[in-house]
Amino acid sequence: MEKDYSLEHKYIKAKKKVGQIKGLYIHLLVTLLIIPVIVFINLRFVPNAHWFWYPIIGMSVSLFFHWFNVFGTEKIGFGKDWEERKIKEFLEKNHHGK
Repeated sequence: MEKDYSLEHKYIKAKKKVGQIKGLYIHLLVTLLIIPVIVFINLRFVPNAHWFWYPIIGMSVSLFFHWFNVFGTEKIGFGKDWEERKIKEFLEKNHHGK
C-alpha cells in the first residue's frame, strides 16, 4: 500500500515537473516569436528611437525568472529533494529528541 502511494506521489510530481518544463518551452517560443515583431514595428515606424530594447529586456528577465522557478533551485542545490531531506532530518531529530 505504501509503495503504491509513493509511486503515485512520484508520478504526480513528475507530471507536474513536465508541465512546468512545457510551460517554460512555450514561454521561450512565444518570446522568440514576439521579439522580431517588436523590433520590426519599432524600426519600421519609429526608426530613430530604439525603444524595442525595453520589452526585450523585460521579456528576457521574465524568461529568466521562469527558468529559475523551474530549474534554478535544483541547480544550486535547493530543489524539492533538498526540502524532503530536511523535513526527514528534522522529523528524525524530533523523534529521537523526545
